[in-house]
Amino acid sequence: MIKAAILTISDSCAVGKREDISGHTIEEILTGHEFQLRKKRVVPDSHEAIVKELKYFSDKTDVDVVFTTGGTGLGPRDVTPEATKSVCKRMVPGLAEMMRTESLKKTPNAMLSRSVAGIRHKTLIINLPGSPKAVKECLEIVLPVLPHAVDMMHGGGHK
Repeated sequence: MIKAAILTISDSCAVGKREDISGHTIEEILTGHEFQLRKKRVVPDSHEAIVKELKYFSDKTDVDVVFTTGGTGLGPRDVTPEATKSVCKRMVPGLAEMMRTESLKKTPNAMLSRSVAGIRHKTLIINLPGSPKAVKECLEIVLPVLPHAVDMMHGGGHK
C-alpha cells in the first residue's frame, strides 16, 4: 500500500470561497488503486506555505507520495513548481514530461503547464494541474509507474 498525501494550492479554497474539487478528485481516484490517503491539506498560493507543507509531509510524516494540485500555470500567484523545486533534492522530469506530452493530445493548453516532480528524502512530490478534468487525465498517466517508483526510492531494485 502506497501512503499518500494531497496538498491543494488555491487562494479561494484556502479561505473557503470555493470547494476543493480537484483534491476530492485525487482522493477518489487514489481509493480505487493501491493508495492509502494519510493527509490532506489546503494552502493559499504562497511559496512559503507550500514549502512548509511539502517539508512537513516529507520530513515529519510517513508519506511515500505527495500529490499537489493547483498553482502550475502562468498566473502571477502560480508558484507551486518553484516551491517544489526548492525542497526537492532530486528531480524526476519524466513524470511531468509525460503528463504534458499525453495531455497535449487532448488540449494545446497542456504546453502551458509548469508542473514538476521530484524527491525529498523518501517522498515523491508530483505537481498536478488545478482542473479536476486535468487531474484525472494526469493521474491516469503516472499512476501505473508509481508502485515501482516508490519501491525504488525505498531501495528496491529495477524490475
